[in-house]
Amino acid sequence: MNKLYLECYSGISGDMTVGALLDLGADKIVLENALNSLPIDGFEIKISKVSKSGLDACDFDVRLDEDNHDHDMEYLHGKEDSHVHDKHIHHHNHGGEDSHEHIHHHEDINHTHSHEHHHGHGHSHRNLSQILDVIDHAEITKNAKKIASDIFTILAKAEAKAHGVSIEEVHFHEVGAVDSIVDIVAVAVCIDNLNINEVIVSPLYEGTGFIRCQHGVIPVPVPAVCEIVRDNDIDLKITNYEGEFVTPTGAAIVAAIKTSDKLPDKFKIEKIGIGAGKREYEKAGILRSMLIKDTSSKSHSIYKLESNIDDCSGEALGYVVEKLLSEGARDVHFIPVFMKKNRPAYQLNVICREEDIEKFEQIIFEETITIGIRKQKIEMTMLKTELKIIDTSLGKAQVKICDLKNEKRIYPEYNSIVEICKKSGKSYQEIYQFIINEYKKLGGI
Repeated sequence: MNKLYLECYSGISGDMTVGALLDLGADKIVLENALNSLPIDGFEIKISKVSKSGLDACDFDVRLDEDNHDHDMEYLHGKEDSHVHDKHIHHHNHGGEDSHEHIHHHEDINHTHSHEHHHGHGHSHRNLSQILDVIDHAEITKNAKKIASDIFTILAKAEAKAHGVSIEEVHFHEVGAVDSIVDIVAVAVCIDNLNINEVIVSPLYEGTGFIRCQHGVIPVPVPAVCEIVRDNDIDLKITNYEGEFVTPTGAAIVAAIKTSDKLPDKFKIEKIGIGAGKREYEKAGILRSMLIKDTSSKSHSIYKLESNIDDCSGEALGYVVEKLLSEGARDVHFIPVFMKKNRPAYQLNVICREEDIEKFEQIIFEETITIGIRKQKIEMTMLKTELKIIDTSLGKAQVKICDLKNEKRIYPEYNSIVEICKKSGKSYQEIYQFIINEYKKLGGI
């Protein structure tokens, strides 16, 4: 299992995230091929090494045929009147954050490709469904498509709420849409390529002041960012620095991929990647990413939520179990019990982390008729566990590898078994053993 930590003390944007992931080791050729497959034009990308406050960083630069002012500091923060246009709500792409220093390119990584721009008009727009169609037609993995689609959907919902319109009325200006599509698809491809299973994100550090967009001058944090952090339980910290450090795209990325905001008690850093922003602010615009390995004690504190529920059907309880698991519960089960006056009932048990207690209590109260929940802190001992995706002759499969003293045990994941069963027509037990044998052939155990 690859754990990613995003340190957003200088904010976060789409290009900064891509740069950080490339610096971690995401395959540039895979990314280039993915972007080449996009059915859009009007851009080229350049990946290079730059110096930011003396630190070596990766710069992911989307160069558009038509300028969208993302890095024009005089336009973004100038005092001249802004231009406002017309009937639709247009998403303005906010670019990367930078310090008041020049970016010195000292290493070109020779990954540049372009798409010729054929549009002869200046105000072409794409709505969300059109953008999702672009993503769907890209030659990228299903997982990458899901990540990219989730990010864009979060972004569109935030823009819709900010402007008080339906999500169908949100139109992304052609130029800004291309920039956003490239950044978001690139992030999704890199996350998938690095086999990231868990993403821990620090609080998002944001600046102050105002910034210009296509509608005029708006306050920082911009409305779309405020909507995203509010709706997705993301911690935001306002600094004393002037400028926009958290872009809507950056916030949407966090909302889509974050699994936790709490680092392990102890961990080792396996790799470090730094992505460079482009705007010139007083505070250096860098996003630091780390692949980390949890080295905390094997004994973990966990919580058990317990409630007795009568007058509830098996179907209703089944729905509750599925919902609790989908929201991140470690384990959920219910058992038949007899209550007062020998009334038959069920006891619902939920195993979860301390920080998730309030969330799961709310679900239980909303979805069942219980009026009380018991909770207790318990200790559990876990084997050191790692999730891997392996290539088998029948397709990719995810396996769980557990360390037991000097022995490794492998457990194929249910979803992978079922998917291969459907494709091959073989039985569950056959595929279960097949995946284990394939892993052994690869030299795993």
